[in-house]
Amino acid sequence: MKLAVWIIIAALLVLHQDNWNWNSDTMVFGFMPIGLFYHACISLAAAATWFLATLFCWPAELEKKKEPGV
Repeated sequence: MKLAVWIIIAALLVLHQDNWNWNSDTMVFGFMPIGLFYHACISLAAAATWFLATLFCWPAELEKKKEPGV
């Protein structure tokens, strides 16, 4: 799963470079410029990626509880 998270991170880095929306006058939902909507979607995808990274890639030994009296 660590490899999948790294692939998603690399894809987000590539997709973050969006030169094609800079000069577009297209509005999403009638008020939001397409470039802003694109970056909002990238931000949500990045948040989901970091959630997956902490869920699947967090070292289990850091979560072990100490036994009482040790």
